Formats: sequence, C-alpha cells, structure tokens
Amino acid sequence: MAMMKLAGVFAPVPTPFDDHGRVDTRRLTRALTKWLAPPEPALSLSGFVVLGSNGEAVLMDDPEADEVIVAARDVVPRDRALIAGTGRESTAAAIRASKRAAEYGADAVLVRTPGFFKNQMTTDAFVRHYTAVADASPVPVLLYNFTALTGVNLLPAAVSRLAGHPNVVGMKESGGDVGQIADLVNGTPSAFAVFAGTTATFYAALCVGAAGGILAVACAAPGACVRLFELTKAGRHDEARAMQRHLMPLARLLGPSYGVPGLKAALNVLGYDVGVPRAPLAPVPDAAVKAIRDALAELPAEEPVL
Repeated sequence: MAMMKLAGVFAPVPTPFDDHGRVDTRRLTRALTKWLAPPEPALSLSGFVVLGSNGEAVLMDDPEADEVIVAARDVVPRDRALIAGTGRESTAAAIRASKRAAEYGADAVLVRTPGFFKNQMTTDAFVRHYTAVADASPVPVLLYNFTALTGVNLLPAAVSRLAGHPNVVGMKESGGDVGQIADLVNGTPSAFAVFAGTTATFYAALCVGAAGGILAVACAAPGACVRLFELTKAGRHDEARAMQRHLMPLARLLGPSYGVPGLKAALNVLGYDVGVPRAPLAPVPDAAVKAIRDALAELPAEEPVL
C-alpha cells in the first residue's frame, strides 16, 4: 500500500478509561475531534499515535487495543496518518497485533523493542524480530526505541540494517542522545523518517535531519510544537530555539516528572476530559496539577509561521 509521507508533528494520545476502568471510546473520539479542529488550521498536527506508551497500551489487553483503533479511525480522516502501537514481547504477538491494526484501519504500526529478556536483545535479535514483523505486516512499520522504559537500546547498527527493508519506513527515538539521532539519520536512506520522541531533543533532532516529532507535549500544546517544526524548517532558528525553551517546563512535567498521569492531568485542565490513568498508575497529586496549570499558562499564543 502506498503511504503518505511521514513528517511533521504527531500526538501520541492517551487512552481514556471510564469510572469502572474500562476503555472509554466516547471520550477518546471527543478528544480526537478537538485535536482535529485547532484554533489555527495552519498549526494542524500531521497525525496521531494510539496505543503508544502514552496510550498505556502495556496495561491493556488485545480486544481493548482493537477497540481503540476502530474508534480512532472512525474520527481521524484519511488525510491524517493514524499510527497504532503494536509492540509485544513475542514476535508472533507483534505480528498478530500489526495485522489486526491494519485490518481496523491503522495507516502504519509503531513497534517498540521487546525488552523483557534484556541480555538476549542483541542487534541480531532485533533485526530478526523486526524483519519478521515487517515481512508480515500489511501496513508500514515504524521502529520504536525507548530505552528509559524498556531497558534496551536499538542501536544505529540495527536500524541501518532494518532501514533497507521496504516495509520499515521510519522510527521513533525517545532517547535524549542527539548524537544517536544524528547517527540514525546518517545511517539510513533519506526516505527513512526518524522522529524525535522527546521534546528535550526536538529542535536539535530537526537540525540533524529528523522528519519530525512524536511528542507527549503535542497533545497539550499542538500548535506550539507544529510552530517549532515550521520555524526550524524555515531556517528561523532563533525563534525555534525560543519556542523550544518555552515548551521545556511543560515537557519536563509531562515526561520525566509525572509521565502519563501528568499528561492526563494537563489534558483534563485543557478540557479534553481523558479521565485518570489505569492502575497501577495513579492520578498526580494536587501540587502537580497546579504546576502543570502554571506551565500551560506560560505557553505563548498559538500563531502560524508567516
């Protein structure tokens, strides 16, 4: 299947749960509808990721995950990419999840590294795993490296080998090492899209050739993230760096400090109504909500790049 070029800013959206802890697809579709109608159309997101780490996918079973993809595809128009996380510990389960995601309308799948058997996860093991998934997946595959969560690192040597596969189209790199991002860009074909997975590296990653970002902050401040992307692309680096600085206090709260519970708190403050995280995660304390509210208030007004 020919696929839209993957570039720009993607929001890795959270999964709302209802008061009984079940997946709440009505809340999800309402939130997506809000993201799809930004106050300033020039600052629109390129697409959405469901069932990533911010989507609490690891806390959900397969039927719940399928429900999320179906609900999201009902709302997300075909001109916006819908990417579904299908990472599993076993290669066979990742293949099955990728096939189901394609069947339910995902344009591509984002497959995080297996990490339970850490010491066995060599470059060869990753190449075998991803090659098997890419061979079997009906839609394009994005690699997903998030060492802070998985405890394993998908090294540029593995990515360089995998980038030659016609169905492996890019990756999300959530590490903070800009040198590794540069190596990933330099070691892969120009059509291979490397995405920054953390706001701290976003501007620098764009400068070394990244195609965009898949950023938690893009859920809460989509316009600011798209503006940073557009400013960098336009060569307006002083303004881009200023925007990066504006985003960092919020990014720290939604990333290293409070993670998914922080993101859900920020979105609830903004009127997205995404509920609370699923146990064993817990809502953030009141002091954190205040800090998040203050950081949101400090963001600049969303204006397109002229």
